[in-house]
Amino acid sequence: MASDDLIEIEGVIKEVHPGGTFLVETSAGTDVQAHLAGKLRRYRIRVVLGDRVTVAVSPYDLTKGRIVFRHK
Repeated sequence: MASDDLIEIEGVIKEVHPGGTFLVETSAGTDVQAHLAGKLRRYRIRVVLGDRVTVAVSPYDLTKGRIVFRHK
């Protein structure tokens, strides 16, 4: 699947799980289990509880995604 096919949704970090996964509550009201994208890991951008983030979600499974941007 190409990265162009992903759906980007804004949300808020609701829970932090061990292993680098997060539970994100989206603006639509759904919960998405997400992990950090490679660029966020590479540049050591910290994501903490309550942060606004953008999550890239596959159209096939809307419950799992990747955090691609942290809003200020």
